[in-house]
Amino acid sequence: MSTARRYFAPVVLPADPGTSVIRDAIVDVGQDGRIAYCGTSAAAPPATDDVPHTRLTGILTPGLVNTHAHSPMTLLRGLGGDLPLLSWLQDVIWPAEARMVARDAGAGMLLGCAEMLRFGVTTSAEMYAHAEAVVEAALHAGSRVLVTPAYFDRPGGDWRADVAAIGRWIDADGLRFGPGERVELGYGPHSAYTLPPEALRSTAEEAALRGALVHIHVAETLAEDVAQREQFGSVPQLLKDTGLLDGRLLAAHAVRLSASDIALLADSGAGVAHCPGSNAKLASGTAPLHALRSASVTVGLGTDGPASNDDLDLWEEARLAMMFARLATGDPMSLTAEEAFLMATSVGAAALGRSDIGSLRPGNWADMVHISVDGPYFTAGLDIADSHLFANLMWAAGSREVRDVWVAGEPVVVDGETVRVDRTAATRAAAEATARVIGAG
Repeated sequence: MSTARRYFAPVVLPADPGTSVIRDAIVDVGQDGRIAYCGTSAAAPPATDDVPHTRLTGILTPGLVNTHAHSPMTLLRGLGGDLPLLSWLQDVIWPAEARMVARDAGAGMLLGCAEMLRFGVTTSAEMYAHAEAVVEAALHAGSRVLVTPAYFDRPGGDWRADVAAIGRWIDADGLRFGPGERVELGYGPHSAYTLPPEALRSTAEEAALRGALVHIHVAETLAEDVAQREQFGSVPQLLKDTGLLDGRLLAAHAVRLSASDIALLADSGAGVAHCPGSNAKLASGTAPLHALRSASVTVGLGTDGPASNDDLDLWEEARLAMMFARLATGDPMSLTAEEAFLMATSVGAAALGRSDIGSLRPGNWADMVHISVDGPYFTAGLDIADSHLFANLMWAAGSREVRDVWVAGEPVVVDGETVRVDRTAATRAAAEATARVIGAG
Protein backbone atom coordinates (compact mmCIF):
# COMPACT_ATOMS: atom_id res chain seq x y z
CA MET A 1 0.00 0.00 0.00
CA SER A 2 1.40 3.37 -0.99
CA THR A 3 1.60 6.28 1.43
CA ALA A 4 1.82 9.95 0.59
CA ARG A 5 5.43 11.14 0.59
CA ARG A 6 7.51 14.10 -0.62
CA TYR A 7 10.83 13.41 -2.32
CA PHE A 8 13.61 15.98 -2.59
CA ALA A 9 16.26 15.38 -5.25
CA PRO A 10 19.16 17.43 -6.61
CA VAL A 11 18.07 16.47 -10.14
CA VAL A 12 14.84 15.05 -11.55
CA LEU A 13 14.55 13.89 -15.17
CA PRO A 14 10.79 13.73 -15.82
CA ALA A 15 11.16 12.29 -19.36
CA ASP A 16 8.97 14.92 -20.96
CA PRO A 17 9.33 15.53 -24.73
CA GLY A 18 11.81 18.34 -24.12
CA THR A 19 14.01 16.13 -21.87
CA SER A 20 13.84 18.70 -19.09
CA VAL A 21 16.36 18.66 -16.28
CA ILE A 22 14.76 19.89 -13.06
CA ARG A 23 17.32 20.95 -10.46
CA ASP A 24 16.60 21.33 -6.74
CA ALA A 25 13.44 19.36 -7.36
CA ILE A 26 10.50 17.92 -5.49
CA VAL A 27 8.25 15.01 -6.43
CA ASP A 28 5.09 14.50 -4.39
CA VAL A 29 3.42 11.08 -4.38
CA GLY A 30 -0.16 10.70 -3.19
CA GLN A 31 -1.71 7.89 -1.18
CA ASP A 32 -3.08 6.51 -4.45
CA GLY A 33 0.45 5.84 -5.69
CA ARG A 34 0.28 8.55 -8.33
CA ILE A 35 2.42 11.64 -8.77
CA ALA A 36 0.81 14.79 -7.40
CA TYR A 37 3.60 17.25 -8.20
CA CYS A 38 6.91 17.23 -10.07
CA GLY A 39 8.88 20.44 -10.34
CA THR A 40 11.22 22.82 -8.61
CA SER A 41 11.29 23.25 -4.85
CA ALA A 42 10.59 26.94 -5.30
CA ALA A 43 7.28 26.29 -7.07
CA ALA A 44 6.17 23.31 -4.97
CA PRO A 45 2.93 23.52 -2.98
CA PRO A 46 3.29 23.69 0.80
CA ALA A 47 3.64 20.29 2.43
CA THR A 48 1.41 19.40 5.34
CA ASP A 49 3.08 18.38 8.60
CA ASP A 50 1.80 14.80 8.41
CA VAL A 51 3.42 14.02 5.04
CA PRO A 52 6.80 12.30 5.48
CA HIS A 53 9.65 13.26 3.22
CA THR A 54 12.76 11.61 1.80
CA ARG A 55 15.91 13.42 0.74
CA LEU A 56 17.64 11.71 -2.15
CA THR A 57 21.26 12.38 -3.06
CA GLY A 58 21.21 11.51 -6.76
CA ILE A 59 19.05 11.63 -9.89
CA LEU A 60 15.37 10.66 -9.88
CA THR A 61 13.99 9.28 -13.15
CA PRO A 62 10.88 7.40 -14.25
CA GLY A 63 11.00 3.62 -14.15
CA LEU A 64 12.22 2.12 -17.41
CA VAL A 65 9.80 0.38 -19.78
CA ASN A 66 10.92 -2.88 -21.40
CA THR A 67 8.70 -3.11 -24.47
CA HIS A 68 9.46 -6.72 -25.41
CA ALA A 69 10.47 -9.57 -23.12
CA HIS A 70 10.06 -13.25 -22.41
CA SER A 71 11.39 -13.01 -18.86
CA PRO A 72 10.62 -16.59 -17.71
CA MET A 73 13.40 -17.59 -20.09
CA THR A 74 15.84 -16.82 -17.28
CA LEU A 75 15.64 -20.61 -16.93
CA LEU A 76 17.03 -21.10 -20.45
CA ARG A 77 19.98 -18.72 -20.42
CA GLY A 78 22.83 -19.88 -22.63
CA LEU A 79 20.95 -22.65 -24.46
CA GLY A 80 21.88 -22.77 -28.14
CA GLY A 81 23.78 -19.54 -27.81
CA ASP A 82 25.53 -19.84 -31.17
CA LEU A 83 22.53 -20.71 -33.34
CA PRO A 84 20.51 -18.50 -35.71
CA LEU A 85 16.96 -17.68 -34.67
CA LEU A 86 14.90 -20.35 -36.40
CA SER A 87 17.10 -23.31 -35.50
CA TRP A 88 17.58 -21.86 -32.00
CA LEU A 89 13.78 -21.78 -31.56
CA GLN A 90 12.84 -25.03 -33.27
CA ASP A 91 15.70 -27.25 -32.12
CA VAL A 92 16.46 -25.89 -28.64
CA ILE A 93 14.03 -23.40 -27.11
CA TRP A 94 10.60 -24.70 -28.10
CA PRO A 95 11.39 -28.28 -27.02
CA ALA A 96 12.62 -27.01 -23.65
CA GLU A 97 9.58 -24.77 -23.21
CA ALA A 98 7.30 -27.70 -23.99
CA ARG A 99 8.63 -29.33 -20.83
CA MET A 100 7.82 -26.30 -18.67
CA VAL A 101 4.88 -26.28 -16.30
CA ALA A 102 3.31 -23.25 -14.67
CA ARG A 103 5.49 -23.31 -11.55
CA ASP A 104 8.61 -23.33 -13.74
CA ALA A 105 7.48 -20.27 -15.67
CA GLY A 106 6.58 -18.57 -12.40
CA ALA A 107 10.00 -19.26 -10.93
CA GLY A 108 11.70 -17.91 -14.05
CA MET A 109 9.50 -14.82 -14.09
CA LEU A 110 10.12 -14.03 -10.42
CA LEU A 111 13.87 -14.16 -10.95
CA GLY A 112 13.46 -12.00 -14.07
CA CYS A 113 11.40 -9.43 -12.17
CA ALA A 114 14.02 -9.19 -9.47
CA GLU A 115 16.70 -8.68 -12.11
CA MET A 116 14.73 -6.00 -13.92
CA LEU A 117 13.76 -4.11 -10.77
CA ARG A 118 17.38 -3.97 -9.63
CA PHE A 119 18.18 -2.46 -13.06
CA GLY A 120 15.40 0.11 -12.69
CA VAL A 121 13.03 -1.58 -15.16
CA THR A 122 9.60 -1.21 -13.57
CA THR A 123 7.41 -2.28 -16.52
CA SER A 124 7.84 -5.14 -19.00
CA ALA A 125 5.69 -6.32 -21.90
CA GLU A 126 5.76 -10.09 -21.59
CA MET A 127 4.85 -12.63 -24.28
CA TYR A 128 4.80 -16.09 -22.76
CA ALA A 129 2.76 -19.17 -21.93
CA HIS A 130 1.55 -19.97 -18.39
CA ALA A 131 0.38 -16.38 -18.17
CA GLU A 132 -1.36 -16.76 -14.82
CA ALA A 133 1.92 -17.81 -13.21
CA VAL A 134 3.68 -14.88 -14.92
CA VAL A 135 1.14 -12.45 -13.44
CA GLU A 136 1.42 -14.01 -9.98
CA ALA A 137 5.21 -13.67 -10.02
CA ALA A 138 5.07 -10.04 -11.15
CA LEU A 139 2.60 -9.16 -8.39
CA HIS A 140 4.82 -10.93 -5.86
CA ALA A 141 7.81 -8.87 -6.96
CA GLY A 142 5.84 -5.63 -7.17
CA SER A 143 6.61 -5.15 -10.87
CA ARG A 144 4.30 -3.65 -13.46
CA VAL A 145 3.62 -6.01 -16.35
CA LEU A 146 1.75 -6.11 -19.63
CA VAL A 147 1.02 -9.80 -20.18
CA THR A 148 0.22 -11.07 -23.67
CA PRO A 149 -0.17 -14.86 -23.52
CA ALA A 150 1.64 -16.44 -26.46
CA TYR A 151 -0.07 -18.77 -28.91
CA PHE A 152 0.96 -20.68 -32.04
CA ASP A 153 -0.44 -22.97 -34.70
CA ARG A 154 1.66 -26.08 -34.16
CA PRO A 155 1.18 -29.63 -32.85
CA GLY A 156 -0.34 -29.51 -29.39
CA GLY A 157 -1.50 -25.92 -29.80
CA ASP A 158 -5.00 -24.57 -30.29
CA TRP A 159 -4.92 -20.90 -31.15
CA ARG A 160 -8.71 -20.63 -31.22
CA ALA A 161 -8.95 -21.83 -27.64
CA ASP A 162 -6.09 -19.54 -26.62
CA VAL A 163 -7.70 -16.45 -28.16
CA ALA A 164 -11.00 -17.28 -26.48
CA ALA A 165 -9.30 -17.81 -23.10
CA ILE A 166 -7.62 -14.40 -23.24
CA GLY A 167 -10.97 -12.79 -23.99
CA ARG A 168 -12.60 -14.53 -21.04
CA TRP A 169 -9.77 -13.42 -18.75
CA ILE A 170 -10.07 -9.78 -19.81
CA ASP A 171 -13.86 -9.91 -19.48
CA ALA A 172 -13.54 -11.36 -15.96
CA ASP A 173 -10.72 -9.26 -14.48
CA GLY A 174 -10.65 -6.20 -16.73
CA LEU A 175 -7.99 -4.92 -19.07
CA ARG A 176 -5.99 -3.64 -16.07
CA PHE A 177 -6.12 -4.92 -12.52
CA GLY A 178 -4.10 -5.51 -9.38
CA PRO A 179 -2.62 -3.08 -6.84
CA GLY A 180 -1.72 0.13 -8.62
CA GLU A 181 -3.13 -1.38 -11.83
CA ARG A 182 0.09 -3.34 -12.07
CA VAL A 183 -1.25 -5.83 -14.60
CA GLU A 184 -2.52 -5.18 -18.12
CA LEU A 185 -3.70 -8.00 -20.38
CA GLY A 186 -3.33 -8.25 -24.13
CA TYR A 187 -3.01 -10.75 -26.98
CA GLY A 188 0.26 -12.47 -27.95
CA PRO A 189 0.05 -14.08 -31.40
CA HIS A 190 3.64 -15.23 -31.80
CA SER A 191 4.22 -14.23 -35.43
CA ALA A 192 2.96 -14.37 -38.98
CA TYR A 193 5.12 -17.43 -39.67
CA THR A 194 3.67 -19.47 -36.78
CA LEU A 195 -0.02 -18.60 -37.31
CA PRO A 196 -2.38 -18.55 -40.30
CA PRO A 197 -4.00 -15.30 -41.47
CA GLU A 198 -7.26 -16.53 -39.97
CA ALA A 199 -5.69 -16.45 -36.50
CA LEU A 200 -4.40 -12.92 -37.02
CA ARG A 201 -7.81 -11.78 -38.24
CA SER A 202 -9.55 -13.35 -35.25
CA THR A 203 -7.02 -11.74 -32.91
CA ALA A 204 -7.65 -8.33 -34.45
CA GLU A 205 -11.41 -8.68 -33.97
CA GLU A 206 -11.21 -9.92 -30.38
CA ALA A 207 -8.63 -7.33 -29.33
CA ALA A 208 -10.64 -4.51 -30.90
CA LEU A 209 -13.71 -5.53 -28.91
CA ARG A 210 -11.75 -5.01 -25.69
CA GLY A 211 -9.34 -2.20 -26.59
CA ALA A 212 -6.47 -4.60 -25.93
CA LEU A 213 -2.90 -4.43 -27.21
CA VAL A 214 -1.69 -7.05 -29.71
CA HIS A 215 1.98 -7.93 -29.23
CA ILE A 216 3.56 -9.82 -32.16
CA HIS A 217 7.00 -10.59 -33.59
CA VAL A 218 7.36 -8.81 -36.93
CA ALA A 219 9.87 -9.36 -39.75
CA GLU A 220 12.63 -10.50 -37.43
CA THR A 221 14.81 -12.49 -39.86
CA LEU A 222 15.69 -12.58 -43.55
CA ALA A 223 14.23 -16.08 -44.03
CA GLU A 224 10.92 -15.01 -42.48
CA ASP A 225 10.84 -11.83 -44.52
CA VAL A 226 11.46 -13.58 -47.85
CA ALA A 227 8.77 -16.18 -47.23
CA GLN A 228 6.18 -13.66 -46.07
CA ARG A 229 6.85 -11.27 -48.94
CA GLU A 230 6.39 -14.06 -51.47
CA GLN A 231 3.05 -15.04 -49.97
CA PHE A 232 1.57 -11.84 -48.54
CA GLY A 233 3.61 -8.87 -49.77
CA SER A 234 5.32 -8.37 -46.38
CA VAL A 235 4.56 -8.94 -42.71
CA PRO A 236 3.27 -5.36 -42.19
CA GLN A 237 1.08 -5.76 -45.29
CA LEU A 238 -0.36 -8.95 -43.83
CA LEU A 239 -1.00 -7.16 -40.54
CA LYS A 240 -2.89 -4.48 -42.45
CA ASP A 241 -4.87 -7.00 -44.51
CA THR A 242 -5.94 -8.93 -41.39
CA GLY A 243 -6.99 -5.79 -39.49
CA LEU A 244 -4.24 -5.85 -36.89
CA LEU A 245 -3.01 -2.39 -37.88
CA ASP A 246 -6.47 -0.99 -37.17
CA GLY A 247 -6.05 -1.40 -33.41
CA ARG A 248 -3.35 -1.18 -30.75
CA LEU A 249 -0.31 -3.03 -32.08
CA LEU A 250 3.21 -3.57 -30.78
CA ALA A 251 5.60 -4.88 -33.44
CA ALA A 252 8.57 -6.61 -31.83
CA HIS A 253 11.94 -6.45 -33.62
CA ALA A 254 10.77 -5.03 -37.00
CA VAL A 255 14.17 -5.66 -38.56
CA ARG A 256 13.35 -6.39 -42.20
CA LEU A 257 11.26 -3.45 -43.34
CA SER A 258 10.92 -1.67 -46.67
CA ALA A 259 10.01 2.00 -46.99
CA SER A 260 6.39 1.02 -47.68
CA ASP A 261 6.37 -1.24 -44.60
CA ILE A 262 7.55 1.66 -42.45
CA ALA A 263 4.85 3.87 -43.94
CA LEU A 264 2.20 1.27 -43.03
CA LEU A 265 3.41 1.20 -39.42
CA ALA A 266 3.56 4.99 -39.27
CA ASP A 267 0.08 5.48 -40.73
CA SER A 268 -1.44 3.00 -38.28
CA GLY A 269 0.17 4.41 -35.16
CA ALA A 270 1.69 1.03 -34.29
CA GLY A 271 4.49 0.90 -31.75
CA VAL A 272 7.80 -0.89 -32.34
CA ALA A 273 9.97 -2.69 -29.78
CA HIS A 274 13.60 -2.28 -30.85
CA CYS A 275 15.78 -5.14 -29.51
CA PRO A 276 19.34 -4.43 -30.68
CA GLY A 277 21.10 -6.85 -28.34
CA SER A 278 19.05 -9.92 -29.19
CA ASN A 279 19.00 -9.10 -32.89
CA ALA A 280 22.79 -8.83 -32.89
CA LYS A 281 23.36 -12.04 -30.91
CA LEU A 282 21.09 -14.06 -33.22
CA ALA A 283 22.53 -12.33 -36.31
CA SER A 284 19.00 -11.33 -37.29
CA GLY A 285 20.07 -7.90 -38.49
CA THR A 286 19.77 -4.31 -37.35
CA ALA A 287 16.38 -2.63 -37.39
CA PRO A 288 16.12 0.57 -39.49
CA LEU A 289 15.83 2.76 -36.42
CA HIS A 290 16.68 6.02 -38.14
CA ALA A 291 14.07 5.45 -40.86
CA LEU A 292 11.43 4.43 -38.32
CA ARG A 293 12.00 7.48 -36.15
CA SER A 294 12.17 9.76 -39.19
CA ALA A 295 8.72 8.46 -40.18
CA SER A 296 7.45 9.27 -36.65
CA VAL A 297 6.95 5.64 -35.68
CA THR A 298 6.94 5.29 -31.89
CA VAL A 299 9.93 3.10 -31.04
CA GLY A 300 10.70 1.80 -27.56
CA LEU A 301 13.44 -0.53 -26.38
CA GLY A 302 13.17 -4.21 -25.54
CA THR A 303 15.55 -6.79 -24.16
CA ASP A 304 13.78 -9.79 -25.72
CA GLY A 305 14.19 -12.96 -23.65
CA PRO A 306 17.15 -13.53 -21.35
CA ALA A 307 18.06 -16.61 -23.40
CA SER A 308 18.72 -14.51 -26.50
CA ASN A 309 20.30 -11.42 -24.95
CA ASP A 310 21.26 -12.75 -22.23
CA ASP A 311 20.18 -10.23 -19.61
CA LEU A 312 17.29 -7.89 -18.87
CA ASP A 313 19.26 -4.64 -18.70
CA LEU A 314 17.45 -1.95 -20.68
CA TRP A 315 20.23 0.58 -20.10
CA GLU A 316 22.48 -1.72 -22.12
CA GLU A 317 19.90 -1.80 -24.91
CA ALA A 318 19.91 2.00 -24.94
CA ARG A 319 23.70 2.05 -25.37
CA LEU A 320 23.53 -0.55 -28.14
CA ALA A 321 20.76 1.38 -29.86
CA MET A 322 22.89 4.53 -29.84
CA MET A 323 25.96 2.70 -31.14
CA PHE A 324 24.16 0.80 -33.89
CA ALA A 325 22.27 3.91 -35.03
CA ARG A 326 25.52 5.84 -35.30
CA LEU A 327 27.26 3.03 -37.17
CA ALA A 328 24.35 2.63 -39.58
CA THR A 329 24.16 6.33 -40.44
CA GLY A 330 27.71 7.52 -39.88
CA ASP A 331 26.18 10.30 -37.82
CA PRO A 332 26.99 10.66 -34.09
CA MET A 333 23.80 12.69 -33.70
CA SER A 334 21.51 10.01 -35.16
CA LEU A 335 20.48 8.93 -31.65
CA THR A 336 21.53 11.12 -28.75
CA ALA A 337 21.68 10.19 -25.08
CA GLU A 338 18.58 12.29 -24.42
CA GLU A 339 16.65 10.50 -27.18
CA ALA A 340 17.76 7.09 -25.95
CA PHE A 341 16.61 8.03 -22.44
CA LEU A 342 13.15 8.82 -23.79
CA MET A 343 13.06 5.54 -25.74
CA ALA A 344 13.69 3.71 -22.47
CA THR A 345 10.99 5.64 -20.60
CA SER A 346 8.15 7.76 -21.97
CA VAL A 347 8.47 6.79 -25.64
CA GLY A 348 8.61 3.14 -24.65
CA ALA A 349 5.42 3.62 -22.67
CA ALA A 350 3.81 5.28 -25.70
CA ALA A 351 4.79 2.29 -27.85
CA LEU A 352 2.64 0.22 -25.50
CA GLY A 353 -0.19 2.72 -25.83
CA ARG A 354 0.34 3.96 -22.27
CA SER A 355 0.52 7.56 -21.11
CA ASP A 356 0.19 6.85 -17.37
CA ILE A 357 3.72 5.44 -16.96
CA GLY A 358 7.19 6.27 -18.28
CA SER A 359 7.25 9.92 -17.20
CA LEU A 360 7.10 11.84 -13.95
CA ARG A 361 4.08 14.08 -14.35
CA PRO A 362 1.02 14.66 -12.19
CA GLY A 363 -1.51 11.87 -12.54
CA ASN A 364 0.98 9.24 -13.63
CA TRP A 365 1.85 6.23 -11.53
CA ALA A 366 4.84 6.91 -9.29
CA ASP A 367 7.17 4.36 -10.89
CA MET A 368 10.54 5.91 -10.09
CA VAL A 369 14.26 5.15 -10.02
CA HIS A 370 16.93 6.79 -7.87
CA ILE A 371 20.36 6.84 -9.53
CA SER A 372 23.37 7.20 -7.26
CA VAL A 373 25.96 9.79 -8.27
CA ASP A 374 28.54 8.76 -5.67
CA GLY A 375 30.41 6.35 -7.94
CA PRO A 376 33.00 6.91 -10.68
CA TYR A 377 30.52 7.87 -13.40
CA PHE A 378 29.68 11.34 -12.12
CA THR A 379 33.07 12.70 -11.12
CA ALA A 380 32.08 16.00 -12.75
CA GLY A 381 29.17 16.23 -10.31
CA LEU A 382 25.66 17.35 -11.18
CA ASP A 383 26.34 21.05 -11.74
CA ILE A 384 27.15 20.43 -15.39
CA ALA A 385 25.50 21.02 -18.76
CA ASP A 386 22.33 19.00 -19.30
CA SER A 387 23.83 17.15 -22.26
CA HIS A 388 26.86 16.19 -20.15
CA LEU A 389 24.57 14.85 -17.42
CA PHE A 390 22.58 12.72 -19.87
CA ALA A 391 25.80 11.42 -21.41
CA ASN A 392 27.14 10.30 -18.03
CA LEU A 393 23.82 8.67 -17.19
CA MET A 394 23.20 6.83 -20.47
CA TRP A 395 26.72 5.99 -21.63
CA ALA A 396 28.47 5.38 -18.32
CA ALA A 397 26.29 4.86 -15.26
CA GLY A 398 23.09 3.11 -16.32
CA SER A 399 22.06 0.07 -14.30
CA ARG A 400 25.32 0.08 -12.35
CA GLU A 401 24.15 3.00 -10.23
CA VAL A 402 20.47 2.12 -9.60
CA ARG A 403 20.00 2.48 -5.85
CA ASP A 404 16.25 2.65 -5.12
CA VAL A 405 13.11 1.82 -7.11
CA TRP A 406 9.41 2.43 -6.51
CA VAL A 407 6.33 1.10 -8.33
CA ALA A 408 3.05 2.95 -7.75
CA GLY A 409 4.81 4.74 -4.90
CA GLU A 410 5.78 1.50 -3.13
CA PRO A 411 9.47 0.70 -2.56
CA VAL A 412 10.54 -2.45 -4.39
CA VAL A 413 14.32 -1.89 -4.31
CA VAL A 414 16.12 -0.22 -1.41
CA ASP A 415 19.88 0.35 -1.42
CA GLY A 416 20.21 -1.89 -4.45
CA GLU A 417 18.32 -4.89 -3.07
CA THR A 418 14.81 -6.13 -3.75
CA VAL A 419 12.55 -5.82 -0.72
CA ARG A 420 9.68 -8.07 -1.83
CA VAL A 421 11.74 -10.88 -3.37
CA ASP A 422 14.17 -13.06 -1.46
CA ARG A 423 16.69 -13.35 -4.27
CA THR A 424 18.49 -16.30 -2.73
CA ALA A 425 15.27 -18.28 -2.53
CA ALA A 426 14.19 -17.10 -6.00
CA THR A 427 17.51 -18.16 -7.50
CA ARG A 428 17.27 -21.55 -5.82
CA ALA A 429 13.72 -22.08 -7.12
CA ALA A 430 14.77 -21.06 -10.63
CA ALA A 431 17.73 -23.43 -10.51
CA GLU A 432 15.44 -26.31 -9.53
CA ALA A 433 13.08 -25.41 -12.37
CA THR A 434 15.96 -25.22 -14.84
CA ALA A 435 17.12 -28.68 -13.77
CA ARG A 436 13.64 -30.08 -14.43
CA VAL A 437 13.29 -28.39 -17.81
CA ILE A 438 16.79 -29.02 -19.17
CA GLY A 439 17.39 -32.27 -17.32
CA ALA A 440 14.38 -33.83 -19.00
CA GLY A 441 15.95 -33.37 -22.42
